[in-house]
Amino acid sequence: MRFVAPPDSPAALEKALGQPRLYVLDGLRFVASLMVLCYHYITLRDGWGQDPKAFSPELYHLSQFGWLGVEVFFLISGFVICMSAWGRPLGDFVKSRAARLYPAYWVAVLMTATVLTLWPRVRSADSLETVLTNLTMLQQGVGVSDVDDVYWSLFVELKFYLLFALVVYKGVTYRRCVLFCGLWTVAGVIAFKAENNFLSVWAVAPYSPYFIAGIAFYLMHRFRPTLLLWAIVAVEFLLAQHYVRGRMVMNLGDKAAVTDTWPARLGVLVAFALMAAIALGAFDKVRWRWLSTAGSLTYPLYLLHMYIGFTLIDLMRDRMPAPVLLTAIVTLMLLLSYAVNRLVERPVGNWLRNGIEKGMQEMRRGSPKEQSEARSWRRGDRQVGAVEKADAGVAERKDAGVGTRT
Repeated sequence: MRFVAPPDSPAALEKALGQPRLYVLDGLRFVASLMVLCYHYITLRDGWGQDPKAFSPELYHLSQFGWLGVEVFFLISGFVICMSAWGRPLGDFVKSRAARLYPAYWVAVLMTATVLTLWPRVRSADSLETVLTNLTMLQQGVGVSDVDDVYWSLFVELKFYLLFALVVYKGVTYRRCVLFCGLWTVAGVIAFKAENNFLSVWAVAPYSPYFIAGIAFYLMHRFRPTLLLWAIVAVEFLLAQHYVRGRMVMNLGDKAAVTDTWPARLGVLVAFALMAAIALGAFDKVRWRWLSTAGSLTYPLYLLHMYIGFTLIDLMRDRMPAPVLLTAIVTLMLLLSYAVNRLVERPVGNWLRNGIEKGMQEMRRGSPKEQSEARSWRRGDRQVGAVEKADAGVAERKDAGVGTRT
């Protein structure tokens, strides 16, 4: 089977934008996914049958800050979404996002639910209603729990896509992107004081600085760095630092009180510095194709690894040494992610994209029934017009005849 590259794939973007693909972004995404995986498997998971710190004290200490991988995802997302939406109509933006997000997500929901049903060792299986609602990716909006805890970030991403769709609808330009960054920053700052739930939901203040900074970095990359863009990045960096302590409490719980914040703050600084280097072209000559393959594993790996991995740890922890088991599970997750990417994301993504395109075309033209009715009305109008024209001709001839006889 020959697969057609999706519009937001490395090859398609490179062709559409007329610019070299930034393969380093794929590598950075893959590193971010491994950070999250290590945080979950080593720091968060206490199912090794011993104190997690005994697994590897050094690795445990580093993995405590692996949750920063999600912040890196958001930073990259702002950059990539702005890049991929440039010069494209809203319809293309919608179908590319849907085709990118849903195929792997559907598989992940069903696989995770199946594993939790067959082996409810680390968490009880969710109800069928919960699983079905999760397939929409809108479960948080209607108060339904996630089948897997990692899905929380997808709802944040969806909010960003919906907000940025307003820019795409009008047409992505430098001026509109800067205005979007400014307005979203202000919304995030005033959301808390305003005590407005609607504003708070859409401002997503702890995470918006990363999306906004990513957009500013892309504007630097596409055009040139300016004082205005550096000012936007600086403000978002300081706001991101402000939210570090709260994010640590959210991810580490009581451990946050006895954990230094400086590694997390340093991690945010490194992420911003790397994105600045990418924006300024420091990695433009990096053309390692394998980075694209690694990047393609990122999304399914993120979706699949958590509760499936937790279950495997619980099932196998007494049968092999922890380092061996951890290596085996990570390898299995990578192979599974590769299979999902090749067998599901690409073919189903193309099918979904084509289906949405046909639906949009029908929406513009109207349904077959509406088209048939329109043709009937047009035929009726032509017939009525012909009759009226004939009647007018008869009336003319009568008038002309009367005039002659007089």
